[in-house]
Amino acid sequence: MDRLSIIKKPIASELETFTRYFTSQFKSDNPLLDNALKHVVDSRGKMMRPMFLMLIAKIAGELNTKIYAAATALEILHTASLLHDDVVDESDKRRGRPSLNVAYTNNIAVLTGDYLFSQALNNAAVTCDYHIVQELSILGKALSRGEIMQIQLQGEGTYSEENYMNVIYCKTASFFVCSAACACLLAGFPDETTECLKKFGKYAGMCFQMKDDIFDYSKADVGKPTGSDMREGKITLPALYVLRESNNPLLEPIREKLKSGVYLDDAEIETLIRLSVEEGGIAYANETIERYRAMALEQLPADMPQDIYDALVAYIDYVIPREK
Repeated sequence: MDRLSIIKKPIASELETFTRYFTSQFKSDNPLLDNALKHVVDSRGKMMRPMFLMLIAKIAGELNTKIYAAATALEILHTASLLHDDVVDESDKRRGRPSLNVAYTNNIAVLTGDYLFSQALNNAAVTCDYHIVQELSILGKALSRGEIMQIQLQGEGTYSEENYMNVIYCKTASFFVCSAACACLLAGFPDETTECLKKFGKYAGMCFQMKDDIFDYSKADVGKPTGSDMREGKITLPALYVLRESNNPLLEPIREKLKSGVYLDDAEIETLIRLSVEEGGIAYANETIERYRAMALEQLPADMPQDIYDALVAYIDYVIPREK
């Protein structure tokens, strides 16, 4: 059985119910907004965050409408953040399709994102638990903080591994932490279990983003061209490693340019990608991912149902992904 099937197995019937609930939220009586929402929902991803939330909640037993509403709020918030990201980053593709800002306009993309943020809050209210609203508020602030931090670092040229980790926590891992927190609140788990599962979510989310960033150094078919992050001024873990550790003279003008807050040109990007591969940057990033994976697995409670334990192990190995 492949990893995605292992992940879905404990929540197979519930996932169908959730998908119906989720897609029903992307409708409007305004024709323009309705068409924009249809474009967005037709480009949705694999629902990894809602599946994570539902797996954790499933530890306590059967899922209910409050769980579906919380999972929907989380995924809608994620979707809204991507619409705003695409405008900020001037992206033209999202999961292989034209991004909403290109298919329509920046204005429509921003306003559709705003509408979806409100829709996320509406679903949070369905849970009748103000703690869920608080968790989503914490997540929303983390997302904004991560984006602003990234823009600030690009302008100042203050690139470091510590800053990189802070950014990817805010922009990616915070979603997984929020998923775990909401599931644990609605399932009524004790504080100790909640903290362990939130840490699992944090480390899994960090793994996911670090692995996704590695694809920028190759021609892997993941929906973005090689070097796209660097063209946007984002310097990720493999490059950070070689910029810190390597004495290669080719890197000196690149360091100076980055310190001045100036984006690299295509030739410099090609050099930095090549040296990141040749001088251990990719290897270092993969070692860091494996370390975070081990830290994540240490957090899983020993007494959870075996099928859910297997699903969560498959989950982190799917989102990384790893070779068998």
